[in-house]
Amino acid sequence: MAAGRAEPAFCRGEHTFKVSMDLFKENRERLCQRLQDNGKVPKGAIVILQGGASEYRYCSDHEPIFRQESYFHWTFGVEEPDFYGAVEVDTGRAILFPPRLPDSYAVWMGKLLSEEDFRFRYGVDEVHFADKIAEVLKSKKPSALLTLYGLNSDSGKYSQEAVFDGIATFTVNNQLLHPEISECRVFKSDKELELMRYVNKISSQAHKAVMKNMQPGMFEYQAESVFRNYCQYIGGMRAQSYTCICASGENGAVLHYGHSGAPNSKQILDGDMCLFDMGGEYYCYGSDITCSFPCNGKFTEKQRQVYQAVYDASRAVMAACKPGVSWVDMHKVAERTTLEALKKMGVVQGDVDAMMAVRLGAVFMPHGLGHFMGVDTHDVGGYPEGTVRSTEPGLRSLRTVRTVQPRMVLTIEPGLYFIDVLLDAALENPAQSQFLVREVIDTFRGVGGVRIEDDIVITEGGMELMTDVPRTVEEIEEIMIEGRGTQTPLPQHQQKQQ
Repeated sequence: MAAGRAEPAFCRGEHTFKVSMDLFKENRERLCQRLQDNGKVPKGAIVILQGGASEYRYCSDHEPIFRQESYFHWTFGVEEPDFYGAVEVDTGRAILFPPRLPDSYAVWMGKLLSEEDFRFRYGVDEVHFADKIAEVLKSKKPSALLTLYGLNSDSGKYSQEAVFDGIATFTVNNQLLHPEISECRVFKSDKELELMRYVNKISSQAHKAVMKNMQPGMFEYQAESVFRNYCQYIGGMRAQSYTCICASGENGAVLHYGHSGAPNSKQILDGDMCLFDMGGEYYCYGSDITCSFPCNGKFTEKQRQVYQAVYDASRAVMAACKPGVSWVDMHKVAERTTLEALKKMGVVQGDVDAMMAVRLGAVFMPHGLGHFMGVDTHDVGGYPEGTVRSTEPGLRSLRTVRTVQPRMVLTIEPGLYFIDVLLDAALENPAQSQFLVREVIDTFRGVGGVRIEDDIVITEGGMELMTDVPRTVEEIEEIMIEGRGTQTPLPQHQQKQQ
């Protein structure tokens, strides 16, 4: 056994999922094929990537938990920081360059692994310590080094381009790699899909555990702790895909609630709706699931109406989603379904086509319908070269405008929110205010919002739903009744605060 592993695979115990290093070998093979098919890539080129760096908190020796840079993880599956990696485009041979650590490291951080240990651990062809990177690459006589440099259409930031001592002596091209490797990440392999199904399974079960344990008087962070504990204890997931959003009551109208300025700190009061957007992450592959439900387990009439509108929008998209459809059109399906429901509720009035023309749906759902998923929660490839982002409300928030194709993994996450700043602006806008029924809208202010988010895979004939949580009103109320007999009582002083 080398490097603490009996085989080149990642696993957190027999009760969790085993990820073979063949997953990353296949990723590299797919990348090499795309690069070989690209007439601009010269023979003898080598891809060179730089992994994430170890960090310390400013003015401290505290080391945050490391999470690998996403492109590097997709290519090599390396857990540790400060690595470089290379792939020979013509042959697919993979080379890793781990940092050469001092002997004193072993005292504090554990056994130092050899080059052979790393070669076995990650199933690559060669390993050389990073202080030899220029020497090793020179011996390969590459026609060019392909480095990663390109814009992330979600974050607006550029990817990390590899830099090392001696790179100036090589011919470097930083234009060819980014679009090709990003496009590879858009389409998941069978092994990636199998891993993502596991992440969805555990995260779905964790959401069910939260529902069963929910009771008025809890704090939002206590619900978050139930989710995180389940993911790690049962699923071996030390990390979350993103900061948990555990919004209750009016906080449900804060789209990215849970950040440091609003850290899931409110007490959940009887009658509040909960909007819990949480997803576990296993070996850097994520999930993204949102469940909305009443904290006391019983929908009021208003809560039921709002929830049913979003549920209907979700299922309308699922029914229409198949290869060849435009994601923009899917967003509009969700908007139209929601506006039709709002009209029945008396919140809006008039012709729905006319409402769509003035983008009224964006007042109630300002975000996009969904996004790609994979090694990043908002995965890459949403706006490849040649695609244009809309400037219209709602549509400009779409994280992709592509036509969907098999092996794409996306979220479907329609929502319906009562956000004062958006409602007030719409009421002052003559083009939109003609459709709004102010007196009815005012009765919904403070309700917060509802979002339903599921993870899907586009298949040859339609789509596969990976998420498995209660979704209908009846299913939600049933599971929450089921959980009442097993709930841990709240601390006595907390019960008094309800």
